[in-house]
Amino acid sequence: MIPDFTPEDRALAEAVRKFAEARLAPRAAALDEGGSVVEHLPALAAQGILGMNLPESWGGAGASALAMVLAVEEIATACAATASTVTAHFLASDAILLAGDDELKRRYLPGVAAGERVGAFALTEPVGGSDPAEMRCRLAPDAGALRLTGTKHFISNAGFADFLVVFAQGDPSAGARGIEAVVVDRTSPGVAVSSPEPTMGLKASHIYEVSFDCKVVESQRLGPARSGFKTALRTLDRGRIEVAAEALGIARAAFQAARDWSKQRKVRGGSLAELQGIQWMLAEMATSLEAARLLTYRAASLRQAGLPFTREAAMAKLQATEAASTIADMALQIHGGYGYSRRLPLERYLRDVRALRIYEGASEIQRNIIARLVLQ
Repeated sequence: MIPDFTPEDRALAEAVRKFAEARLAPRAAALDEGGSVVEHLPALAAQGILGMNLPESWGGAGASALAMVLAVEEIATACAATASTVTAHFLASDAILLAGDDELKRRYLPGVAAGERVGAFALTEPVGGSDPAEMRCRLAPDAGALRLTGTKHFISNAGFADFLVVFAQGDPSAGARGIEAVVVDRTSPGVAVSSPEPTMGLKASHIYEVSFDCKVVESQRLGPARSGFKTALRTLDRGRIEVAAEALGIARAAFQAARDWSKQRKVRGGSLAELQGIQWMLAEMATSLEAARLLTYRAASLRQAGLPFTREAAMAKLQATEAASTIADMALQIHGGYGYSRRLPLERYLRDVRALRIYEGASEIQRNIIARLVLQ
């Protein structure tokens, strides 16, 4: 079912499209060569994009879940690295929105909505990504407060974020049920951030290692004690729809490039598009893209309606990221040697899309989630 987008949804998407085409797309290749999407943050803030996921009651745009999908796809079509930074920021503010008390929300969300505060979501660790039982970061009582110790790894935005939502083990004997969540200001004493990690793709959206040995006051706890794992899962359900939208954007850019190239490229007196083999490749790409888009819309529609959407979010992320990887590879193949050249964006699309099958739950984790839920 194709959802019924409201005029407001379409207007937001159109505004983001115009902004992305004018400001983000022209800089995407240069930033990939050596730069940071930090340069876009003031413009993203001015457009209200950094607070797009927040309700109007906290100063945000109050965008619907469907409008968010449309907007993220437009950003990713223009610059996947910017989309990655923006959606990582959404994870942090979503966690506070979902689990924070009013005091914590007042402390952070109006600044986020105004584009004055950027967030990071610190879950992954050097020895534990998908398995919470491996979490080594600790949160323990310390002289009337809490002490956070340990290291997080591959954390988007951490080098320039104003705050981090950090997950740590409060009771190792309880496994996932012992996990806590706290909000930590990046400039707090005892927080150390590494240099950016060298990565294959999304090069302008930097990821970092962060070490903690810092004091955290009780009011910075996110949600009730031992509720961190639940907060992480609820937040990641939302984030997986946005990762699916990122994948749609990259896939759309790759497909459009391949379609246009096939019409323009001449071989043996005709265009590539006249060859049945190329036509079949384009047909397969278009079908995979549309299937991924509809699954993503389905997940967003359920979220918007306030219905359970864990399974559908996992399906959307799995289908969209896997399909986008195939589409980007096929688009490069259609371009031949030109696709392999860095003078065209095809190789960047292929490098950028690869991370989407790993972060916010690898494809294997999505399959586990889907299987568990269909077997219930």
